[in-house]
Amino acid sequence: MLESLSRCLDAESARRVMAMQFTDQVRQRIDQLAEAANEGALGDDERNEYQALINAADFVSILKLKARQQLHPSAE
Repeated sequence: MLESLSRCLDAESARRVMAMQFTDQVRQRIDQLAEAANEGALGDDERNEYQALINAADFVSILKLKARQQLHPSAE
């Protein structure tokens, strides 16, 4: 699915995807939830939020990789 999506990116869009960063607020929230998870102290809502953030981070990471491959196909 992400392979098809990445082919929709022109060079400028691919560069913008590669430059994407989570805000400090999001990173801090991930850190808070990670700490609570390591301590076994997550409630159901927090566990769902943490999983959603992990899934989003995974999606962005894969999309960044696909964007990089789109811009630099010989680097594969």
